[in-house]
Amino acid sequence: MASTFNIFLPLIFHALICITSAVPNVRAPFNPNSLILPVRKDPATNLHVTSLRKRTPSVLVPLLLDLDSRFLWVTCDQNYSSSTYHAPFCHSTQCDRAGVHYCHKCRLPPAGCHNNTCGVLVTNPFTEKQTISEVALDVVSIQAIDQASNRSQWVTIPHFLFACAPSSLLQGQYPQAVQGVAGLGHTAVALPIQLASNFGFRPQFSLCLSSSTTEDGGVFFGNLPSKVQPRTLTYTPVTIGAQGEYYILVKSVRINNQTVPFNTSLLSTTRGFEGTLISTTTPYTTLEHSVFKTFTKFFADQLAGVPQVKAIPPFGLCFNANILPPTRVGTPNIDFVMQNKNVTWTFLGVDALVRVRPNVSCLAFVDGGSDPRAAITIGAYQLEGNFVHFDLLRSRVGFYPSRLSQLFRCSSFNFTGASPALEVDATGE
Repeated sequence: MASTFNIFLPLIFHALICITSAVPNVRAPFNPNSLILPVRKDPATNLHVTSLRKRTPSVLVPLLLDLDSRFLWVTCDQNYSSSTYHAPFCHSTQCDRAGVHYCHKCRLPPAGCHNNTCGVLVTNPFTEKQTISEVALDVVSIQAIDQASNRSQWVTIPHFLFACAPSSLLQGQYPQAVQGVAGLGHTAVALPIQLASNFGFRPQFSLCLSSSTTEDGGVFFGNLPSKVQPRTLTYTPVTIGAQGEYYILVKSVRINNQTVPFNTSLLSTTRGFEGTLISTTTPYTTLEHSVFKTFTKFFADQLAGVPQVKAIPPFGLCFNANILPPTRVGTPNIDFVMQNKNVTWTFLGVDALVRVRPNVSCLAFVDGGSDPRAAITIGAYQLEGNFVHFDLLRSRVGFYPSRLSQLFRCSSFNFTGASPALEVDATGE
């Protein structure tokens, strides 16, 4: 019997080798820990637009980027068609996750409205108008970075919670052709938390908005690609508002290293929230009226040798651009001082000015009136070019103290197939 076994043993090994060689190489499932959204500045509104793939069959949906919106919401009452659309029933797990318990009856056409589903209030970020929208589920796809191949690819979330809103909500200064809002607020159903929960990475994201209308900036979710790993960031605590908004506590403001003398108690008492709001839907940083008056006078005093010209709305202080100092050194920097004098976010003086006509530059801070949402709202113009990291797990926001210490440009991303490339720029421009 042993001799018979010895005869067949080589044949058995040969058969095993043939079977093994016939099995194709199977790669492990791609489980991304780094997701990217390309973002482009809209030239007409100076706001920022991104796109996601959505529905079945898949279509590219342009969306306004809103740092402080609690939902991804899109208009569904016109031309929304998807075989994977689903509206969860009232009091379901999905509705509980969205934090809504209101059951509404359909008043719209069948697309985007179903009976006995949960309804949520969705807010227009410009008019602050609110409307009831249906909580829904559908396929969403986003680009991910495959660290093994160093290339980006689309990954899909089959059941992404979003709000299905009426098109009447798209009123105000929305960029043309957008179909809704990509909400980045700190809520369970905004993009950062849903993406982190679905793919199992740390709840965090980073903004790097481009000032260019022809080159993309980006939003990074989860781990950062190696080329955009920040060397050193300064962090400050963040407070979350009722709608998932991000507030940081600015204690004072300096211009040209001199403290601006205004009532700093306004920075922590406006509408009951402690802090300065960070917003991507506010084109320019806004200041409470009394703060704005003191701030603009102080800035003008630092440029006493530069002739002022008639202000061009919405700006309150404008200069003859031909007489402005030619370098950033000659224009006063603006420091937002955080929890102590060593934690500052510096906006370069040249970045505080915006060219509105060939010969006119204006201070890119505007009057927010006497009852603003926050005494200071840091707008999109001041965020552009700055790498800003939102660490939701540790409730903090990180930034480079000055753009001069940031060795890449936010308009250097390449989203055309390879992993996002960055051009290192020693000047930080």
